Amino acid sequence: MYEDEKLVCEDCGKEFTFTAGEQEFYAEKGLVNKPKRCPECRQARRKQHRKSRRMYDAVCSKCGAQTQVPFKPVPGREVYCKDCFKSINDDAPQDSSPADEE
Repeated sequence: MYEDEKLVCEDCGKEFTFTAGEQEFYAEKGLVNKPKRCPECRQARRKQHRKSRRMYDAVCSKCGAQTQVPFKPVPGREVYCKDCFKSINDDAPQDSSPADEE
């Protein structure tokens, strides 16, 4: 159904392949526009965006370590450092949707 397609990056002008697998992934996610940038330029753009994000100082609710988060902490709400957040998510039960509980 899908075939590899050659596209030209709007940032660097380099030709890149929009693979059949990528096209299938885009379709599954409901994405209708083709990528405008090559993988290298997309990655560079994401990196630049992350650097420009404002970060807020916080104290991890679990281990007490100083950390930075990309949102303004609210008093009374728990905030976790990367390691604690990862360990909490790794321990959480996988994919139980509210519709399954009825």
